[in-house]
Amino acid sequence: MLKQLFDERPGDAGLDGRQRLVATLVVVLATLMAVLDLGIVNIALPTLAQGLGVPESRAVWVATAYQLACAASLLSFAAFSRLAGQWRVFWCGLVLYTLGALGAALSTNLESLLACRVVQGLGGAAILSLGPSLYRNIFPHRLLGRSIGLNAMVVAFGLASGPTLGGVVLSLANWPWVFAVNVPVGLLAIGLAWRSLSFEPWQRGGFDWPGALLSALMMGGLVLTMERLGHSGHYVLVGGLAALSLLSLAIFVWRQGRTPSPLVPLSLFAEPRFATASLVTVLAFTAQGAAFVALPFLYQSVMGVSPLQAALLFTPWPLALLISGPMAGRLADKRDPALLAAGGLALFMGGMVGLGWLSAAGSAIYIILPSLLCGLGYGFFQAPNNREIIGSAPLALSANASGVLATLRTFGQCLGSAMVALVMTLPFGDVSLALWLAALLALVALLVSLFRLTQPVRVVAS
Repeated sequence: MLKQLFDERPGDAGLDGRQRLVATLVVVLATLMAVLDLGIVNIALPTLAQGLGVPESRAVWVATAYQLACAASLLSFAAFSRLAGQWRVFWCGLVLYTLGALGAALSTNLESLLACRVVQGLGGAAILSLGPSLYRNIFPHRLLGRSIGLNAMVVAFGLASGPTLGGVVLSLANWPWVFAVNVPVGLLAIGLAWRSLSFEPWQRGGFDWPGALLSALMMGGLVLTMERLGHSGHYVLVGGLAALSLLSLAIFVWRQGRTPSPLVPLSLFAEPRFATASLVTVLAFTAQGAAFVALPFLYQSVMGVSPLQAALLFTPWPLALLISGPMAGRLADKRDPALLAAGGLALFMGGMVGLGWLSAAGSAIYIILPSLLCGLGYGFFQAPNNREIIGSAPLALSANASGVLATLRTFGQCLGSAMVALVMTLPFGDVSLALWLAALLALVALLVSLFRLTQPVRVVAS
């Protein structure tokens, strides 16, 4: 796959030669850092709480602060890049993320650590909201599926392997290294981008500042609602946050149809396949998010393994993704992405059923095969589905489409986490029930993806 990505043909659009290679390396390194973050940090929270001398309930905000800042600014960075240029915004995001990581590693108290995590979250938002769109500018249209497949593989691999890497880092060093490992990678990506890539000129136009505020309230309220949902005694707060998020969403959608410079042009959703692929993204990432939260409880609380062993049990999932992601991206340039995504979702659902069925067995050996199946299926789903979202949008709106994709992914992950938290508070709730609900969501995503096959494909020029 990698060799084919860098083959050049006469008349190819996008970057050429060394620039294409450098640009791809920059986007891969930056995306991997931003996506790995939550998985690495989540598994380090108990150690971090002990090191800072704070209750674990307060240490959770180290993860929440990043997710909150990231979710609140995804759509804004994507829209702002239409004025400032995608590479300029992406590079600034890299700088912010790396500075935040350095500050987090040097923090000596929770307050300074949370401030640095907010900076990291803003940088992560700029990176994640523009990554898929940049591939469309780097590569010619004939390689769009392969390039989006590479991005999907990096995102999915980062999400799945974060706990493993976090466990390894903590087995060798103290908690500050969970953040410090990103600094040299970030500096490398910043240097490569600055020396080798050209920033686009600034464009004239307006920016929807009220829309940016509404999107921040909408996504910020959502993240806080999901974070508080599993805590008993916070029902008034949860209800208020949910109402704020829903009200902001309603006003945001109303405004986007009436402002001359919308943050998210609603015309994107007039394309049936874009709208359907977006819905499938939410469903699938909710299922995956639920699995990633439920499986550590399964490994450590039910099976009784150590945190490092639990992290290593995640390994089959990302390894399978390394195989299926590139393959699916290559096929998506030749076959109907909806059909490939449906096949991947069928495998993913089978793996989730296996996890739910075997979770009561109490033995880690039985979990390996369904985990492999989940990874294979998710790789085959995500690359073609992302290609359809990015490829069905007009080129001028590709940054907005990329921001929508990142926002939907974040929304799904938050929803999956909240679903597990809520299930665990029920008198009859346990890890097995959470995994079965995730399998049900995968089935719904499969059915919606099959429905997509009845919708016409719109060919968009590169």
